[in-house]
Amino acid sequence: MLEQRAFDPNIPEEGPSAPPPGWLDCVTGYDEPKGGDTGDQLYPPPPAYNPQPENDRNASVPNVRVPQVSESVAREALLKFVGSKWSKSSKPARNLTFKELQPITMYRYRLETYTESRSSAWEMEPFTGQVVDGPQYGMSPPPWDVPVQQPQRYIDVILKVRVPHSSFVKTCHRCHGCGRTRCTHCAGRGNRRCPFCHGHGRRTTGHGRNNRAGNNRCSSCQGRGRKRCTFCHGHGHKTCPTCQGNRNLMHFIQLTITWKNHVFEFVPDRLPEFPLKKFEKVSGDAFFIDESILVYPIVGFPDQEICDASRKASQEHHSKFSPQQVPCRILQQVSYLWAYSWCPGPILILQQVSYLWAYSWCPGPILILQQVSYLWAYSWCPGPIAGVLIQFSSYNR
Repeated sequence: MLEQRAFDPNIPEEGPSAPPPGWLDCVTGYDEPKGGDTGDQLYPPPPAYNPQPENDRNASVPNVRVPQVSESVAREALLKFVGSKWSKSSKPARNLTFKELQPITMYRYRLETYTESRSSAWEMEPFTGQVVDGPQYGMSPPPWDVPVQQPQRYIDVILKVRVPHSSFVKTCHRCHGCGRTRCTHCAGRGNRRCPFCHGHGRRTTGHGRNNRAGNNRCSSCQGRGRKRCTFCHGHGHKTCPTCQGNRNLMHFIQLTITWKNHVFEFVPDRLPEFPLKKFEKVSGDAFFIDESILVYPIVGFPDQEICDASRKASQEHHSKFSPQQVPCRILQQVSYLWAYSWCPGPILILQQVSYLWAYSWCPGPILILQQVSYLWAYSWCPGPIAGVLIQFSSYNR
C-alpha cells in the first residue's frame, strides 16, 4: 500500500547554486564578490613586474657561413630520403647523375614570448571540520604576491592555488543549514500522480464484451492514482547537493595562474614549389639564439626580410602583451635563427611495373599449359619534383 507521507514545511525549497549578493565577505586586494557565477576576475600585474623596453636597442647576428653542398652530400641526403620512402633497391638513386647543383640558402626566424596571468574566483566546499585558514591568521596577500613555483619555461601550464587567509565558514545558502532540500518533482509529498492513468486509478485497456471499452484498474499504480516519487525515493526531500548534507560551507578565493607561450615564426617564401610547413618538421640547432626578459630586433643581417620580420615580431609582442592591452606580464623571450640549404633537382621514380599475362589455348588433344610474356614499364620524371633539404648549424662569430 502506498504510504501517505505528510508534507514537512520545515524542509526548505532548493535555493540557487551560487551564493546570493552580499553573502560572501570582502577580502582586501580582491574585487568585491557580486554573487552568482561571475567567472574569473583578471588582475593586471603591478608596475614593478613589467619590464620596460629600451629605445634604439637591437641585436646583432654573427656572420654565418653556410657550407657549399657537394654532390656527395646531396647524394647522401637523397639516399636517406629514398630509404625512408622505398623498400626496394635504391640503385637508381645511387647511379643518378647530378648535372648541376645550385644550392639556395634560406633562413627561419622564430620569437617566443612566455607570459604569466593571474585571475581569481570564489570557490566553496562542504565543511566537514577541516582547518580553516581565515583572516585570523593575517591578511591575504595580493594576487601577484601569492608565492607559487615557476614551471619550466616555454611550456603552457595552468595552476590553481588557494589564496592564504581567505577562507571562512558559513551556513549553506542552498538548504539554509538544513542539509536537505524539498524535492521539486513531488513538491515534498513523496509521491506523484500516475502518468499512465493520470491519477484516476483506472484506464482504458481495449474493448470488452459487446464491443464496450474496458475500464480496468491501472496496473502501474495498482489503482491508487499515485506512485512513489523516483527522484527522492518517496522521502519528499533530497540531500543538499551543495553541502552534501553537512549544513555548512567553507568559502575561499581560488587563484588561477596561467603560463602561456606565444610563438611568432617567419620563413621567406622564395620557393613556391616547396611548402613552408615542411620547415616545421626540420630539426637541428639554431646558429643564433638570443634569450632575455625582452629581446630586441635583429639588425645588420644579410637577409633584410629576416630583419623586418624580427622588428615586426618584437613590436607586436611588446605591445600585445603589455599591461595596457592584456593583464599579464612577460617572463622571458627568446629568438632563434636557423639556416637551411636547399638543392632542387630531378628525382627518379624508382620503378612502376605493369604485368601483361598472355594465355594461349591450342585446340586439339594437346593443351599448351601456359605461355607468359612480360611488359616492364618505367616512369622517369625529370625536373624539380622534390629537393634535398640540408641543414647546417656551424657558424663563425
